[in-house]
Amino acid sequence: MTEAPQPATAGGLSVHAAPGGSGTRQSRKKRRRRRPNRAERRAEQFSEIPENSQAQPSSAGPCKAAPAHSGNSNRKSLPDSARPRVVDDGHVINGHASKEMAAECAEYRGNEESAAISKSRYLNGRNSGHSPTSAEKGREAEDARRQTPLYAALDLGTNNCRLLVARPETRGFRVVDAFSKIVRLGEGLGHTRRLSNEAMDRAVEALDCCRDKLIQRGVERFRLIATEACRAAENGERFIDRVRDQTGLSLEIVSRETEARLAVAGCASLVDPEADGVVLFDIGGGSSEIVWLDLRNRCGARGYALTKFIRAWISLPVGVVNLAERHGGRNVTVDVFEAMVGDAAAHLESFALGEQLTEAICSGKVHMLGTSGTVTTLAGVHFGLKRYDRRRVDGAWLDHEDVSAMIDRLRSMPYEERVKNPCIGADRADLVLAGCAILEAIRRRWTCQRLRVADRGLREGILMELMSADDVWRRSRPGKWHGRRRQR
Repeated sequence: MTEAPQPATAGGLSVHAAPGGSGTRQSRKKRRRRRPNRAERRAEQFSEIPENSQAQPSSAGPCKAAPAHSGNSNRKSLPDSARPRVVDDGHVINGHASKEMAAECAEYRGNEESAAISKSRYLNGRNSGHSPTSAEKGREAEDARRQTPLYAALDLGTNNCRLLVARPETRGFRVVDAFSKIVRLGEGLGHTRRLSNEAMDRAVEALDCCRDKLIQRGVERFRLIATEACRAAENGERFIDRVRDQTGLSLEIVSRETEARLAVAGCASLVDPEADGVVLFDIGGGSSEIVWLDLRNRCGARGYALTKFIRAWISLPVGVVNLAERHGGRNVTVDVFEAMVGDAAAHLESFALGEQLTEAICSGKVHMLGTSGTVTTLAGVHFGLKRYDRRRVDGAWLDHEDVSAMIDRLRSMPYEERVKNPCIGADRADLVLAGCAILEAIRRRWTCQRLRVADRGLREGILMELMSADDVWRRSRPGKWHGRRRQR
């Protein structure tokens, strides 16, 4: 059996002898030394420690480049002044090494084994033409996510204090941390027109937790808002000053128009792409916002861009807290429920384009979009959840008959049964029927056949506006051919 030709070594490079003789022109070309590519040249410049010597830590801080060992003895070594010098924070001076190379250089100090591993990974990794492993890709993706700034949104309402911390993604954002606590800041506000000391204490305690999360996460961009309770209270501004003094958080009391726009921004992704219009409502603790999105000329717009199609809006001075305080929320009879519906319906008469909205609904391509604890509770009870699950509720569709059946079911529940229901609980048991009454008033005024549930709202709207203002979704990212020369 004829043995295969063995590779011969010439000038540090492995070549194969040509089968027809060693003196041909073709064999001379194969023996010609290959010019190192850019990755190999950069790796050689970056070589910090000889493979057969022990690394010595530098007392001055920066690690200086050591002469690189190579099979090519004729290659000139760079002078020390031309070699990259890396300081402790990872920046490179007198060189063009990347941050990844700088980080690896920092790993070389006093650790010969890690230096060899890092050098081998760099020579045999993606910079030498080989594909990186899945573990390396995962580490790179995680490092990129950690470098992306965090955003936060805080909504201090009449009933709840909510915080959301998120990181921008390719489309939308990914939630990193969240906080929600019922504080009932507007408790007794309808009678005294002032925030009580007990309610303010509960709110400040919740805001302390939010501040700690913001510091812990290192949030760079945030917006902190307060809504109807602070708008309507005579001592609302004084409470804002107290929050600033005790927690260091500067809350912004937003207008009703801003609240309506933020609700649209937070829920716009749930709008049916085929719809000609949407009746969006946000039933809060002290007020309720209703927005008409006229999408007949949307021209393919979707997501956050739908905020430009607000045709009309209204803010009702009724919410679940003040409505339950006026009519009672525990033992709700049929007459009490109808009285609450009439109370909310009286404020709907001032909607500017009510008749035009009714005509648009008659076309059949308008649906409702509800963002509040009331509609999420209805959806949870409708699906029979033993424990509230946002994944099942957010984005769910309910027919007109289903909503009517769920309202009737909640009306027939005594207070004790509402407390035991896992989707209601003791915190909402005395408020859920007031929310159902406001929803019923809206449905009687503008009847839509479909309702979509949104477990999102002002916080998501704030995040969308902050990220959109920073242009995080339009920043161009280098493609796979970025920085490469075209081969001729």
